[in-house]
Amino acid sequence: MKPAAVIPQPTESEQDFLPLNGTDYVEFYVGNAKQAAHFYKTAFGFQSLAYAGPETGVKDRVSYVLVQNKLRFVLTTPLRSGNEISRHIDKHGDGVKVLAIWVDDARSAFEETVKRGARPFMEPTVEKDEFGEVVRSGIHTYGDTVHIFVERSHYSGPFLPGYRSWKNAYNPADTGLQYVDHCVGNVGWNEMNLWVDFYGKTMGFHNLVSFDDKDISTEYSALMSKVMSNGNGRIKFPINEPAEGKKKSQIEEYLDFYGSPGVQHVAIATNDIVHTVSELQQRGIEFLSVPGTYYEDLLDRVGKIDEDIKPLKELGILVDRDEEGYLLQIFTKPLQDRPTVFFEIIQRKGAKSFGKGNFKALFESIEREQALRGNL
Repeated sequence: MKPAAVIPQPTESEQDFLPLNGTDYVEFYVGNAKQAAHFYKTAFGFQSLAYAGPETGVKDRVSYVLVQNKLRFVLTTPLRSGNEISRHIDKHGDGVKVLAIWVDDARSAFEETVKRGARPFMEPTVEKDEFGEVVRSGIHTYGDTVHIFVERSHYSGPFLPGYRSWKNAYNPADTGLQYVDHCVGNVGWNEMNLWVDFYGKTMGFHNLVSFDDKDISTEYSALMSKVMSNGNGRIKFPINEPAEGKKKSQIEEYLDFYGSPGVQHVAIATNDIVHTVSELQQRGIEFLSVPGTYYEDLLDRVGKIDEDIKPLKELGILVDRDEEGYLLQIFTKPLQDRPTVFFEIIQRKGAKSFGKGNFKALFESIEREQALRGNL
């Protein structure tokens, strides 16, 4: 018998029309960037990196860039009212505007996503200064959130052209925060699959895992979520939508106060969550808490772990296991007065999941906070 023909398989680069290297930066539009920068340095252990404003030729805004290991946060404030940044802050309060992605070719990233249906935000733009050049482009995603593709292989400056190095005598020790693990978006009723399709079609992402209202529900509220990931797994975007419940879900509360879909939380990795959370608590960061009974049968639920239970219980750190290993996680309370954006601190010990076993305890703790605000 004649052997079957061997069909050549596409290489990884041919399969992945949008190769992504990781998160480049997260940009927040905030009401007072100078004060916010001080807060992030003091409370989270970020360091000064770069600055843009009137002194660097930027006339309509100021931006402070903070760094901690592979994390870069940009805090931007308008200098006048009546512009896009001030309208964003008026509508949303402090919130994430840009989830920037590091790429090798920003022109190709723009062309590939736009031809598949993405709405352009920023045409490919070459930015130059004495340190070289950066190419950036961008597309719209849910709400007012955008993705900026950043190509910086020919640049040696502190951040981007238009920024200068920002030196400051006040640089508290870091807290062990390493990099962005994932960024979660909240969207409106029945919009989750629309944005899942968007990431699949325009960016080539795949659905890594799905959670329905049976997985994520309490006595009072529920939500649904699908996690979208790029080919190499370096970028992960869970998408949440509300689900029917007796009372208002955390997603509905977010949408009410943020005014549209947007980034709900940024999950930040650490290599030692006990150290990181201890430092953050000492610096004034408040976390959601779960009842002490959560820890009574913890080892029965998750098996053997390297950590002692006592400090986990004292700090309120949650643990969950999947087929690959286990993870430890904890969630801050909202970082501004509106109950919108918060952070997750996560340490992965092999696990690639998102803490499904903690959902009930976590969302009950969120509901307790909602009830105190009168929004449940």
